Amino acid sequence: MVQNSGQENDRLVTIAGAQPDDEPELQSRLNDAWLNICSGLRRDLGAQIYGQWIKPIKLTAFDPAQGSLSLSLPSEFAANWVRERYADRLALAWKIQFSDVKSINFAAKAGAARIAQVKEQKIAEPVPPFTVAQNGKFRLDLDARMTFDEFIAGHSNVLALNAAQRMADAEKPLFSPLYLQSSTGQGKTHLMHAIGHAYRNEFPGARIIYMSAERFMIEFVSAMRRNEAMEFKAALREADLLMIDDIQFIVGKNSTQEEFLHTVDSLISQGKRVVVAADRPPQALDGVDQRLLSRLSMGLVADIQSAGLELRRDILQHRLAGLPHQDVPADVVEFLARTISRNLRELEGGLNKLLAYAQLTGRPISRELAEEQLSDILSACRRRITIDEIQRTVCEYYRLDRNEMSSKRRARAVARPRQVAMYLAKVMTPRSYPEIGRKFGGRDHSTVIHAVKLVEQLRGEDTEMDNDVRMLLRQLES
Repeated sequence: MVQNSGQENDRLVTIAGAQPDDEPELQSRLNDAWLNICSGLRRDLGAQIYGQWIKPIKLTAFDPAQGSLSLSLPSEFAANWVRERYADRLALAWKIQFSDVKSINFAAKAGAARIAQVKEQKIAEPVPPFTVAQNGKFRLDLDARMTFDEFIAGHSNVLALNAAQRMADAEKPLFSPLYLQSSTGQGKTHLMHAIGHAYRNEFPGARIIYMSAERFMIEFVSAMRRNEAMEFKAALREADLLMIDDIQFIVGKNSTQEEFLHTVDSLISQGKRVVVAADRPPQALDGVDQRLLSRLSMGLVADIQSAGLELRRDILQHRLAGLPHQDVPADVVEFLARTISRNLRELEGGLNKLLAYAQLTGRPISRELAEEQLSDILSACRRRITIDEIQRTVCEYYRLDRNEMSSKRRARAVARPRQVAMYLAKVMTPRSYPEIGRKFGGRDHSTVIHAVKLVEQLRGEDTEMDNDVRMLLRQLES
């Protein structure tokens, strides 16, 4: 019996062509490997993404002769989503944990209804576990959607975007390597794929290599075991453009660091282009050889800050512009942009989950539906702003006594700030209308509903009111 990381409804994995006596051992090995893979993915991806996309995966069949492993998911939509985004990572993880697995197939579970994709697009085939072919040449796997045209610029990422575009220009850039730095999900990988696309368009015959640092290490070790280390090194140093993602995972691996250092030196001395990305600056890479740190720091270090509200809003609107048949109200877009703020990957993942649920159930998209279906993401992202904090900030902004939030006074100079505070309490906290009313002097929930609708209307009609609300939101979110 193969357990799927503690999931219910465990099922036996069909072992094609195996002798009956061999099946229990193979099933046990597959089980152990999958548990280790799930543990690593949960740590790397976070509990929300893991629970949404990886946890539902079930092992269904394994063909030892072909090295082919079949994975099933609850729907075609989920199978396509995982195939697009995690096939490469899963293939590499299986290569490390259970090298008999050579390829992975994704499918919806038997009997699952086919789900029309939210957006028509070409679905890539599962990525084979090797980047380097037997002839020592590298295969380039770039996501067709990750181009400069699809990258939304904002104040937080404009430096990195401009540097990435220069790296892909026909004219030789003034810096190399380019070091892209940001926390998870802010666009580093998108920019690297965009560089690859643009450079290939500019130089169709160019030799481009893109891989993660983890894959670099696996390929290097595999090449040494096959006595092909020289071919591996030669293929790397023939590159016109070398891009290594998640360089922080190369720490502590002395032989791999040494090879990477020599590769970077060789390429830079030839005037070639090198791009690396990490979740921290070069100086914060513990366990990295000082010579390598020096090389990584000698070019341009471009920092991508966390996306602000305006950029998050622009990204959602751009995504929806490509889905003309999806009706997402403006207040839902605003709600998602304000509440899913940790990283852009979660933001797009939340939107996709909402779209998929609405499509599957036929329910119209609304803020209530978003709060219901994205509760796990929202609870993890939302900063715990309290109604007391909102009242205090509003009173300081409008220069009112704090007691006016609960008073019975109806003068506009008092009532309007109180209504703004009620609106902010609904937008920025998970509190219900009755709960908010109780915090404002025991007012009825209908009073709070009226205040929220009124402020929403005034924001669209009165520039001064909209500016006041925006300023208060920035103060409370900072």
